[in-house]
Amino acid sequence: MAPILHILKVAVTVVLFLAGLIVLFLMYYHSFPSLNCHPPPARTRRTDKPVLLLWFWPENKRFDLQDCKNLFNINGCHLTDDRSLYSKAQGVLVFHRAIQDDLSNLPTAPRTRFQRWIWFNMDSPNNTRKIAGIEGLFNLTLSYRADADIHVRWKLTFKNNTDKDFVLPKKERLLCWIVDSNDLDTKSGKSYDYYRELVKHIKVDVFHSSSDDSVKGENYFTTISSCKFYLSFEDSIYKDYITETFNGPLAAGTVPIVLGPPRINYEDFAPGTSFIHVNDFPDAGALAEFLLKLEKDNEAYMRFFDWRQFYTARHHLTEEKYEFAYPVCQACRHVSMTREFRVVPDLYKWFFG
Repeated sequence: MAPILHILKVAVTVVLFLAGLIVLFLMYYHSFPSLNCHPPPARTRRTDKPVLLLWFWPENKRFDLQDCKNLFNINGCHLTDDRSLYSKAQGVLVFHRAIQDDLSNLPTAPRTRFQRWIWFNMDSPNNTRKIAGIEGLFNLTLSYRADADIHVRWKLTFKNNTDKDFVLPKKERLLCWIVDSNDLDTKSGKSYDYYRELVKHIKVDVFHSSSDDSVKGENYFTTISSCKFYLSFEDSIYKDYITETFNGPLAAGTVPIVLGPPRINYEDFAPGTSFIHVNDFPDAGALAEFLLKLEKDNEAYMRFFDWRQFYTARHHLTEEKYEFAYPVCQACRHVSMTREFRVVPDLYKWFFG
């Protein structure tokens, strides 16, 4: 009996040893890379862009929705005017002027938890009508105001190595203004009153804004560049309300003469040596005398362009259909970069002060 038990023990030991070898072989075999194996699936990255719904076309001035990419290299959102995408939209851009007094043309569905309603208004307070009931509707603001959530302005940029050196355009005129000439003798307001006093002392070449083709499209910059000085008069005087009428001459190579908020506010956005402020002079006659002196002193005149060593100014869009393209595209850029919003409990208290 003893020999049989010994044989069985030996047999069991051999079987266990062989089983162990087989297990080790199989582990090694499966761990060895196969020539036919497929690579692991790549990690998928979410590529969906946030949806920005343009609820109204501002003043019905329509542009190609791809122009944000083509004109400003802004391509971070899916810009659409398709209202059926309302529930998926992370941002809803609402143009203030288009809102009806009874609010009947605003979205009727409630705002979703993740959604941002953007109040879009580029007008100054005295050109903005109050609409009852919208004071607490919005959680983002888009405006010319520096304290808006989306601040829209044509800014100077630091010069880089690829920018061409500044060459002063040929000057054929001393002082110019683009305005509706029908208003020159009748319309009231600080800018018109100042012009009427100024023109008593110096010639102003006036171009009719509505009918003169020489100030439309890219001709606008050609015409302004032919003037040594340009009347960059704003139609309203409010903090930060500094519009394309200031950017135009800067970009064209002309010295703007500004009438608007105080000088210190302009210097928030451009070097103080790049423009002349009417408040620097006791009256229009003193300003005219200064301009006539500069006409004869080229060295002093050229100092107004020293800032061009460090900055460049970009031509703003002059085609009518693009009047609101830049702020719309800036809204697209904003929603693509941040999900933040803020509570605006009283829109009018913020805007009208």
